[in-house]
Amino acid sequence: MPSSLSARYPTAFVTGASSGLGRAFAEMLLAEGVQVWGTSRQAERLPTHTGFRPVVLELADGPAAEGIYRAADAEAGGFALVINNAGCGVFGAFAQTDFSHWQNQLEIMLVNTARLSHTALQSMQRRGHGALVNISSLAAEFPLPYQSAYNMVKSGLSALNESLMYEFAGSGVIVIDFRPGDFRTNSEQAVVHPASPLPSAAADPRAGRVWSEFVRLMRAAPPPAEAAQALRRALLRGRSGTVRVGSFFQATVAPFLARFGSLRLRRRIQAGYFGL
Repeated sequence: MPSSLSARYPTAFVTGASSGLGRAFAEMLLAEGVQVWGTSRQAERLPTHTGFRPVVLELADGPAAEGIYRAADAEAGGFALVINNAGCGVFGAFAQTDFSHWQNQLEIMLVNTARLSHTALQSMQRRGHGALVNISSLAAEFPLPYQSAYNMVKSGLSALNESLMYEFAGSGVIVIDFRPGDFRTNSEQAVVHPASPLPSAAADPRAGRVWSEFVRLMRAAPPPAEAAQALRRALLRGRSGTVRVGSFFQATVAPFLARFGSLRLRRRIQAGYFGL
């Protein structure tokens, strides 16, 4: 028998479904009886599961990614749920790292994610129903040191999500701004550390300490299945909104202090979090 979730969202498109949060989202949906089209740059990294359709998609190529999405959407008869999760990480001092690294991350994670959102929403709007979930981050509120483009991307996605919530209010299409904190996804292994800093810049001695703390926090974080269950609950509520999820401190205490405290307090919280 279909679950409440699959009855509402029988088909889903999930980017970055080969690992981490994306895989957890896909597995949660499959367990609920949802038919999932999941993407990765490499087909062999995607799971083999009844109801799962692997899609090879390179988000760095915006027009090609849009074409692949349109083909999958037609095959599915129109996706009821789209989760934009795919991304990449770059760690380095902003001024000491060649700008091409930051530009590439912005293109992939903000511009091309917005492009897929635009395409998905056109289809949902024609049908009068659907759910778009853009995976932002608590970094939109608490920027991560030495991950400048990631912070820009997530802040931009949250701003896009907020705009879309107004535009689609009462339309039958919902938009969820999903802001996870740290989860045990091994994503630190995929973060790019540019090997060739600009020759005129001196290395920042704090970067190593920040990176070590970042890895420690990721490895001590909750499992990604907890984020997937939080998304499930949000989808079952059936309304647009912002979802913060992570450890109690990240998802509850820190945002509370940020909301009711000063900007200086928020900066002190963030600096202390990373030992700066």
